[in-house]
This record gives sequence, structure tokens and C-alpha cells, in this order.
Amino acid sequence: MSWIERIGGANVGTLSFSEPLARHCTWRIGGPADVLAEPGTEEEIARLVAFAGEEGVPLVVVGRGSNLLFCDEGVRGIVLKLGRRFSDLTIEGQAVRAQGGLWVPRLARRLASAGLSGFEHAAGIPGSLGGLITMNGGSLRKSVGDNVVSVFALSLAGERRTFRRDECAFSYRRSRFQDPVGAPGETWIVLGASLVFPRGDRRAIRRETLAVLAERRGKFPLRQPNCGSVFTNDPAVYELAGPPGRIVEETGLKGLQMGGVQVSPRHANFMVNVGEATARDVLTLVSEVRRRVHDRIGVWIECEVRHVDEGGRIAPVSPICEGGEQR
Repeated sequence: MSWIERIGGANVGTLSFSEPLARHCTWRIGGPADVLAEPGTEEEIARLVAFAGEEGVPLVVVGRGSNLLFCDEGVRGIVLKLGRRFSDLTIEGQAVRAQGGLWVPRLARRLASAGLSGFEHAAGIPGSLGGLITMNGGSLRKSVGDNVVSVFALSLAGERRTFRRDECAFSYRRSRFQDPVGAPGETWIVLGASLVFPRGDRRAIRRETLAVLAERRGKFPLRQPNCGSVFTNDPAVYELAGPPGRIVEETGLKGLQMGGVQVSPRHANFMVNVGEATARDVLTLVSEVRRRVHDRIGVWIECEVRHVDEGGRIAPVSPICEGGEQR
């Protein structure tokens, strides 16, 4: 009996087989996963992690897939999706506790209703809380790590641990949860977090939230499949040449298309799926944009988006396209 047959009896949540990963990312790109699992409890997650370890099967952890590029071959292993089934939220005064699968816009709405401020910047980010914490995500040069008190995590070795904020290694669009470090036991799955937010005026918070959403609708190509910002807003590069969208636009690359993916004519830091785009199309376009920008300003711009290969390895897209060429 194969591991795919055995996993059905492992009590690890809802299972889908040969599941197209294009259905589970905002870019709508990606081949099939052997198994997609959607646990609803920490115990199911722990059992799934143990099963993958015992069977020697690659395990990829995702949320809403808003910052991922799945390869065209899919994943030969298990994709663990933390989504709606793992999205509990409690608010007591200024203290918030939430599970990793919580949809970020839902959290923003609930905080606004509770009169808690400081999260308006994230109102339109279409990801999960776990993913937001992993990437220390945000917008308007703000980050979720500013409000984190602690993060609850599970290692691939089965250890559960609570990390204080100062142990999370938050920096601009990075955290200790982002990349595997050393042995498998040092790779952590964000199960949830406790956060704190200052009180504010509900009407003012609502106005700010609506203003953020209106700005996003006005600036970004939200009606087309995309991964959000492709290139990171590195402070040193910003000082040299401005934000990445402006850099790409001033290089004359708005509208540049490779296969089914295009640099958005609306915002040059977005690449949109204009029809049947493949991961190879994306890597080709990213490589070309990086090369042309480097030719103009002498700096390689780095990517926020991360690539998931057939073996389940997650890595920044930039090294795959190092020097403007696909590896």
C-alpha cells in the first residue's frame, strides 16, 4: 500500500488527491499536488506532520497562496493548507488571538468593528495571517510584526513552541519562519499568534480602512490573477531609484508580456495572468525585467514572491532567476 493510500486513514483533515494548485493561489498557476490536506485542528496538523516525516514525503505548508508561484509540474508530496477550517479569532479588549488560516481582510474588519487601530494598512491583503506573519507582510511600509506579542508554531520534528516577538527575527518582509534553517526541527509552521492593537475611534478607523481599500482598487490590477507585489521595496534600492513599481515603469516595461503573464499596465510591480499563464512564463518575465532594470540602474531588484518546486522546496524567486536567467 502506498503512502497516498495510507493517508486516508491518518485522520489529518479534509483530503483532495491530484489537486490542481492553480486553485489554491491567487496567481492561478500551478500543477497538481499528489495530496492537498486541509486540517481543522492543531492535532490534525501535528498528525499530518508526523505522517509526512514517518513516510519521508515532502510537505509544503501554504495559506491563501497569495505570495507563491507553484511550478507547472505541481508537488510530488503533501500540500498542507491552513485556511477556513483553521481560522478561529478571539478579541478581548486590546488583545487578539487568531489561528494561522484566518483571512487577513476578515481580521481587519473585525479589528475595525472592535475599535482597534493599527491594522488598516493590511485591509486589502488577500492572504492568511500565518502567511502574513511568515513574510512579516503589510503595506504602506508597515508590517504585521509591529503588533505581534507572540507566535505559536509547530516544528517539522513535532515540537510546539511559543516565540516572543523579539525571537521572531522580524525585519522588512522577513521573519525566522520564512526559510528552513538547519535541521527539519528548526523549520516552523505558524499555527497562530497573539497580537495587541491600540484603541482608536471606530469611525476614523473605518474611514482609514475604506481609504486603503479605495487606493488599492485605484492603483492595483485586482480583477486579474496576480500575486501582489512581485519585487520587494528594499530601502537601499528605494534610496537609489525609488519604489520597485516606479523603477520597472521607468525602465519602460509596463505591458511587457511573456507567454500568458504580463507586467501590468496599471502598476508595474504587479504581474498578471492574462490567460493560461505558466510558472515558466513568470520566471522568464521576472528574469527579463530584472536584467533590464540591472542594465539601467546597476542593481538587481529582489523578489517578494516565492517559488515552490516539484519536490516541495520553497525558495525566493530571485536566485532561480539570478543574473536575469532561469536556472
